[in-house]
Formats: sequence, C-alpha cells, structure tokens
Amino acid sequence: MSGEATPRWALPLLHSGQAMKELFHNEALTIVDMLVGGRVESADETAPPPSPDMGQCWIVGSPASGAWEGREGELAGWSEGGWRFVSPRSGLRMFVADRDHAMQHDGSAWRDDPVRPDGLFIADAKVVGERLSAISDPVGGATADTEARAAILAILSAMRTHGLIAS
Repeated sequence: MSGEATPRWALPLLHSGQAMKELFHNEALTIVDMLVGGRVESADETAPPPSPDMGQCWIVGSPASGAWEGREGELAGWSEGGWRFVSPRSGLRMFVADRDHAMQHDGSAWRDDPVRPDGLFIADAKVVGERLSAISDPVGGATADTEARAAILAILSAMRTHGLIAS
C-alpha cells in the first residue's frame, strides 16, 4: 500500500520512521470505532448537540450549521479531540436510534431500510404491514356461495390492510 490513507475510509497510514505514530494510529481507531457497530443517534439533526457523550454519532442533516456546516450526509462522531467526520460509501448501513430502523447509503444519499418495525417498504411504500389476526375458516355450508364470498372478502381485506394489494 502506498499513500497517506486507506482508499475506502481514508484511515491514516503509518510509515517507517514516522514520528508520533500513535496519533495516526489513534485517529484511525477513532474512525473505525464510528463505523463498527453501525449506530447513530439521528439522521435529522442539522446542528451539533450541545453536550454529546463520547462516542456518540449522527448522520448530519441538511442544511448543516455550526461545527457541522458543509458536512451534510456525513457521519459525525464526538471524540476527545472534538468532532470527527467520515464520508459514507455505498453500502454503509447504520442503525438510526430515533427512527428505530437502519438507513443505508446508496452512493449518493442515505435511504431508509426497507425492513422496519412497522412493516416492509418498497420504494417507501408499505407492502407488508403488521400481522393481523387469522382469517376464520368458513363454517356451515348451507349456501356455499355466501360462505365462499365471505371468505374471499376477508382475504381481500387482510391483503389490503397489509398493503399487498390496492384498495
């Protein structure tokens, strides 16, 4: 490897004869710590919080201000040395605490994960929702057509509720 930093995450590289290697090594570890475990507090904040805890991270919202100005879409992590920023790459996935689901970077922007606690989303449209109670089997049978219609209507209603078919 040559150069001053790694190609993917711009982690500072050490060189033989380099003075104060621990600074470069610690900087690299701080950035890795932001990425491993993939958790941020929010993706909607546009200004740094007044009193962040050590190690807390955010996806910087837009328009950013204060110490985050010009860092929209980047990961911002609070460390002993102040704010550290990491530019996301395609495929980076972070769990966003205040949304209760993950977001993934597609190479140009952060996207909400399709699997969320309240359903499965495709193109931000819910296609599967929370599970409903089971549909009862038709009973009786004196008039087969009436029973069949009721069962079909119940199936259609459940599918519409889940977002599998349109209303």
